[in-house]
Amino acid sequence: MNLAGMIDHTLLKPDATEKDIVQLCHEAKQHQFATVCVNGSYARTAAKLLHGTGVGVAVVVGFPLGATLTEIKVQEVFAAKAHGAREIDMVMNIGWAKSGDWIAVEKDIVRVVEAAHCCGVTVKVIIETCLLNEEEKQKAAEIVKRSGAEFIKTSTGFSSAGATVEDVRNLKAWVGEGVKVKASGGIRSREFALQLVEAGAERIGASASIKIISES
Repeated sequence: MNLAGMIDHTLLKPDATEKDIVQLCHEAKQHQFATVCVNGSYARTAAKLLHGTGVGVAVVVGFPLGATLTEIKVQEVFAAKAHGAREIDMVMNIGWAKSGDWIAVEKDIVRVVEAAHCCGVTVKVIIETCLLNEEEKQKAAEIVKRSGAEFIKTSTGFSSAGATVEDVRNLKAWVGEGVKVKASGGIRSREFALQLVEAGAERIGASASIKIISES
């Protein structure tokens, strides 16, 4: 298994410097991770550094709360693409989900997916599993499946908890073969990463990527 090729090498800390991003990209190129996942302000830097390496650039949208206006999320998609992003990791509007306004949740996701697909960008929808109950997780999964997004993603890594094997297994069962699952948040060992892959994850989001692939 090429575990490195399944990892989004991630750096989203608010105090990340340009030097940190350069190092992130160097590591991603060296180990041939799937992408680097960065905040939008560093998309252009990452895209320049990774041009021609086979490593993509993923940019977060509506991050980390998901409460940004839909119109702003759409503009973030277009800007991310213009700055070299191949993928976007958008955060679902969690407050709307907790309010039971699933129509608004779906409209928000669909508009972002449409914007991304019109410019050839892959979409991962972060549902922040730690803030949802089982019924809400399933509803979110069904919406992501209908939206046409390529991935459903467990977590931002900025909330109270991250990925679990149970959540990955359930999300995969709910979305089926047409949508992939990205597990992220709190993944710091090879053993845990492999457990998540076995449960159905096809992408791993991690800042501890080097440690994960270095462990035997």
